[in-house]
Amino acid sequence: MKKIKEEDLMSYLYNESSPEMSAAIEKAMLEDPSIKDQLELLQFSMKHLEKLQLKSPSDESVQAILKYAAEKKLKDKSE
Repeated sequence: MKKIKEEDLMSYLYNESSPEMSAAIEKAMLEDPSIKDQLELLQFSMKHLEKLQLKSPSDESVQAILKYAAEKKLKDKSE
């Protein structure tokens, strides 16, 4: 049996997995109840994350991150 990774389950939940991977996940759920449990936990988490009212970072934070990245890129090029 192919090892099912969490990334595979997330792709499956978002209907982004290949037909072959979807079939492998469905087979794995029948053979290993822990795969089904893991999938249900991910579904539960997704459902509750969608309900959260998340705020975007401030413009100041975004600018600080971009500045840091640009400075790091220049530093890396000079080394």
